[in-house]
Amino acid sequence: MELSQTHTTYTQAPGYFKRLTPLDWIYALALMAAALFALNRYGAYMDVYEKCILLAAAPTFAALGWHWKPVRWLIPLMALLALFAISLYEGNLDLANKKFLLKYMLSSQSAILWMGTMFFLSTLFYLIGLVSRSPFGSSVGSALCWAGVVLGLTGMMVRWYESYLIGADVGHIPISNLYEVFILFSLITAMFYLYYEQRYNTRQLGAFVLLVISAAVGFLLWYTVTRDAADIQPLVPALQSWWMKIHVPANFIGYGTFSLSAMVAAAYLLKSSGYLADRLPSLEVLDDVMYKAISVGFAFFTVATILGALWAAEAWGGYWSWDPKETWALIVWLNYAAWLHMRLMTGLRGRVAAWWALVGLLVTTFAFLGVNMFLSGLHSYGKL
Repeated sequence: MELSQTHTTYTQAPGYFKRLTPLDWIYALALMAAALFALNRYGAYMDVYEKCILLAAAPTFAALGWHWKPVRWLIPLMALLALFAISLYEGNLDLANKKFLLKYMLSSQSAILWMGTMFFLSTLFYLIGLVSRSPFGSSVGSALCWAGVVLGLTGMMVRWYESYLIGADVGHIPISNLYEVFILFSLITAMFYLYYEQRYNTRQLGAFVLLVISAAVGFLLWYTVTRDAADIQPLVPALQSWWMKIHVPANFIGYGTFSLSAMVAAAYLLKSSGYLADRLPSLEVLDDVMYKAISVGFAFFTVATILGALWAAEAWGGYWSWDPKETWALIVWLNYAAWLHMRLMTGLRGRVAAWWALVGLLVTTFAFLGVNMFLSGLHSYGKL
């Protein structure tokens, strides 16, 4: 009888793949078909590493879409908007300032400006929702944040295409300078926040996390106006490597999630001090989001640091040179390694953990931006 009950329990538990719906499989097959089409059409222009990245992207984003359902519509919508924008160019970059939809909506610069507008408005509505206890304000903030993500991703894809319209030797993935990585940072931070928003069924944290995204967008606008940073430039020799395509995104997943954890830590400190106590999630939820964000960021930042060392060996002949950027990346890594060690070994919790995560934002910001502003070294191509 006991064996029969055990067997029944086992057979009734659905496996991972059995939980997938037909829509999940259609989404995965569409991604694989798109990857194979791109490989067939553009494979002659790719090296073996780029082909591997392309083929690995399909199952990676399929699994992401299975785990987080909004990705199933986010990627197709972004792809359709980007392909539509590309079709409007007709192979001529000059049309960016002549066709209405390109000039005011779907050229890379226009889409990215709209992204910034959506994030600013999202911050405003999240704040309205928090202060007034208005679910409507927070829901509008969430919708605007999603709109910013869609437009930002579209702008990045179109910018990639625009770089090739300038010249085959100029074309590159748009993650090579401060202008492009600030966009990447904003998008990654927003997407991780939206994931946690859905995972914990709370929108009260949007007022905090969108503040750091708005700050990044504000810097991006200043940098664009004062430095003509939106202009597409050829890659410097050190960046003409396939390593860039994986090192930089991994690095900025770390930066984005570390920044997110700091803003959640700020919310934790406010609630634990009695401010907004009835408007924020429980301290347990805030602590859990902070911990998970740092854990994800630390994992990707570790991978990025290893990839950076391998790239440095190829580009400069040595894995480590104590360049300012490398040194501060190590400081960031050690900071969060110590945070996680204390969490796992001694049960670090509460206000000490929150203050530590918040101060970590200062360390991360200096490593991300301060090094480029005040120090020089082998990474001088990222200087302001």
